[in-house]
Amino acid sequence: MKDFKDMKFKISRDTDRGLCHCACGRQDKQHNTYDWLHDVPGNEEDTDLVEVQFKNTRKGYYHNVNNIELKKGDIVAVEASPGHDIGVVTLTGRLVKLQIKKANLKSADEIKRIYRIAKAVDMDKYHEAKAREHDTMIQSREIAKGLGLQMKIGDVEYQGDGNKAIFYYIADERVDFRQLIKVLADTFHVRIEMKQIGARQEAGRIGGTGPCGRELCCATWMKNFVSVSTNAARLQDISLNPQKLAGMCAKLKCCLNYEVDDYMEASRKMPSKEITLFTQDNEYFLFKTDILAGLITYSTQKGVAANLETISYERAKEVIELNKRGEKPESLSVNGNVSESERPIDLLADADISRFDKSKKKKNKNRKDNRQKDKQNQNKPQAKQEQQQKQPQQGQQKQQKQRGQKRHNRPDAPKQQTETKPQTAENKESKE
Repeated sequence: MKDFKDMKFKISRDTDRGLCHCACGRQDKQHNTYDWLHDVPGNEEDTDLVEVQFKNTRKGYYHNVNNIELKKGDIVAVEASPGHDIGVVTLTGRLVKLQIKKANLKSADEIKRIYRIAKAVDMDKYHEAKAREHDTMIQSREIAKGLGLQMKIGDVEYQGDGNKAIFYYIADERVDFRQLIKVLADTFHVRIEMKQIGARQEAGRIGGTGPCGRELCCATWMKNFVSVSTNAARLQDISLNPQKLAGMCAKLKCCLNYEVDDYMEASRKMPSKEITLFTQDNEYFLFKTDILAGLITYSTQKGVAANLETISYERAKEVIELNKRGEKPESLSVNGNVSESERPIDLLADADISRFDKSKKKKNKNRKDNRQKDKQNQNKPQAKQEQQQKQPQQGQQKQQKQRGQKRHNRPDAPKQQTETKPQTAENKESKE
């Protein structure tokens, strides 16, 4: 076998079965379809139906009446009412028929035709129309607020020729927007079309990233929305926390329905939660279950984690059958101990949850130490200056002390003077 380092992968649009960048993945368009029939001979000749995408998640299906050679990414001018619209080809061939069934088109009259590949003149009109969308949306919101309508205009989409504008709005109740249409038509001088969308559709049009780290499903591949209930979370043993169960649209996450069928099928093998298991020493109550792994954890106290025992659902059924016959096994496990392979792997079993806090504390200590060192370094020149100032003061004090000592060491001179004075006085008196 060749080394994997020497293996080369080629990105191609041809039929060499490389990694076809036109057929799979998210690409640059929303709701892109995986065209797994892209390299099949005669795929595009089988039907003249073409899927064309417009702004955000809006798609349409058209007949290629003129037999134009179209590929993914081609910008085309299609039939609209009135005028024409500009869109991008996202799918051709047999899979378009399946997409039409998913779109639930009521009649074949809804499928219009493709005029031509867009010209430079068409693109100029298209860009002029698109440049007006944001200002139109803001102004329309102010108009709706002035009329006192309980609605939110989420987005505005101009037709490719600029003759028509689609206003997407959200409303909890029915809204009478007849007066609004008149005001909008007089203000923008285009044909007005109002489309009501839900919170999920709005999230798909805006886009974003979910808590899983991937792009929103409603913005990438989901076209039909199914109602989601809290029962789906209960079947999967997910905590009923509204903040964790809600998505970007403030509704229940659509991904709650993805694995419900697998959980329902796996839960049929599990024994009832109300059944109590009896052994020679204790009685055990169901504490938790790992449905997909087929493991059940029992506790000696109901609703409390005490003396937990984890066994497989097959072993649980064996114990239940023994209890029905009036027999009690020595323990829940086969050999008296739970095998390690049957236990679920907990990645954080040996880890300290507070390890991140410890690292923060160490960092904080290091910062404090560095700050103290900086303060000490700053205080060193001040201390030197104070010492330098103190040294002459101390020298002066020493000199003053030495002078004082010398003065104290001369007591005889003033005494002699004092003694001589009375002598002179007496002599003066004797002379007189």
